[in-house]
Amino acid sequence: MLAGTLASIPLGWWWLKRRHEQPRARLAALTLLTIFLTFDLIAFGAFTRLTDSGLGCPDWPGCYGQSTPLAAQDHIRKAEAAMPSGPVTWNKAWIEMLHRYLAMVVGALILAIAALSWRHRQALPHALSLPIFTLVWVILQGLFGKYTVTWKLYPAIVSLHLLGAMGLLALLVVQKRAFDGRYWGLSHAQRLASMAVLGLLLVQVALGAWVSTNYAVLACQSFPRCQPNVWWPEADWAQGFTVLRALGHDAQGGYISFSALVAIHLAHRSFALVAAAGMVALGWALHGHACRAVRVHARWLLSLLLLQIATGTANVVLNWPLLGALCHTAGAAALVGVLVSLVAPIPATARLGST
Repeated sequence: MLAGTLASIPLGWWWLKRRHEQPRARLAALTLLTIFLTFDLIAFGAFTRLTDSGLGCPDWPGCYGQSTPLAAQDHIRKAEAAMPSGPVTWNKAWIEMLHRYLAMVVGALILAIAALSWRHRQALPHALSLPIFTLVWVILQGLFGKYTVTWKLYPAIVSLHLLGAMGLLALLVVQKRAFDGRYWGLSHAQRLASMAVLGLLLVQVALGAWVSTNYAVLACQSFPRCQPNVWWPEADWAQGFTVLRALGHDAQGGYISFSALVAIHLAHRSFALVAAAGMVALGWALHGHACRAVRVHARWLLSLLLLQIATGTANVVLNWPLLGALCHTAGAAALVGVLVSLVAPIPATARLGST
């Protein structure tokens, strides 16, 4: 009920704007709106994590069994009085619940896309399997959101939740490209190169998620060296990349070592060189493409890469500022969107020519 009520606002706006268009164009517009809100959801999820608000409401899906923090304010005030710095405070409860509300809206819009795709299936350029798979994906993503809370920010679950959000964004971009039907004329070699770079980016995003969920950003506090006058300090790779362990602990239940956090940070920083080299090479190769849309994507790819380098460096040398960290996550999501848009398959029956 709450999800439908919240989703009625963007759905109503979409319907008023697009009600006279053909089903394909209307669904393309609804998918674009959902992409925008999914991108916002990823950024707000990063804000929730960075402000330590992930346990602002320690149960799920409500807040102390209530639909809003207002109804749970007595529980929240008692928890905040017992521990003023959290994890439960009035502000953190609202941040966490706003994140959940936005997730509900995205889920409801994806359900609407799947239902409308079924209704207009004869007029659509692609099989129904894609919107249905996206609907299943967002349901699983909701479960990961639940376990993020109930498993007390278990690093593997939090990382998979972030990667799942990136995957959801990618699926929506693929749908949008199919609805648009614009065929850009990438050669087989260019598609393979774009897919390889996308693979590098996804590895880097996974490493970045592991850094963030383990709070290892400041394990290296200088740049380009890890520590002042030290390029490669002691790093415990085995402990750092032990996946099945609680937040802040090793596999045996003791506290995680600083050298393990260093290993996590160094892996992300080192692989960034590989991923960046791939994106620079791809952007350079595509910047002179005959299709204008491909050239625009190449420029976006290189511009977003510069943003990632700047914000990644700022996170270290400026002691992890909130704005820089948010921009770094948002930039990663935008890069995923750009590269997926490049490699998204366009059914032959949907192709409308190149631009």
